[in-house]
Amino acid sequence: MTYQIHPIDGTEFAPLFEMSDDELAANGARRVTADSKPGFPCRVSLQDAEIGDTVILTNYRHLDMNSPYAASHAVYVRKGVAATAPVVQDVPDMLASRLISVRAFDAEGMMKDADIMDGADLDDALHRFFADPQIDFVDMHFAKRGCFAARATRLDDRKR
Repeated sequence: MTYQIHPIDGTEFAPLFEMSDDELAANGARRVTADSKPGFPCRVSLQDAEIGDTVILTNYRHLDMNSPYAASHAVYVRKGVAATAPVVQDVPDMLASRLISVRAFDAEGMMKDADIMDGADLDDALHRFFADPQIDFVDMHFAKRGCFAARATRLDDRKR
């Protein structure tokens, strides 16, 4: 079963980089300078920010469905990075190098399965989850802090 991992769309975050620090704070966001690598995983590029990069830490509604599991959490986004295309059948280093919480959902946003694993095992886990025809998407979170990392969806091989 083929899958793809989706970055979040950075266009919705672009206005944040034009705000003052006070305006960001009023919107529940913060401007931060990356001071370590890894440590500031950008959800738009699916790469860790470089030391010295400006990032915005903000809340992102990643499970925006009429479901008991509807959820939002903190994410870092880097200034000026282009949106990354979905990553097909590959796990970006940003995910592979961390402890990951994986949550598998059906099309109605109901959680059907979950696991915690080393990111190096994520490829096998995604294949296992998507072998179940009930699973529509899999959300990945950084297990230590709980922050949303990325979403994987099943890719219909006939459409490739």
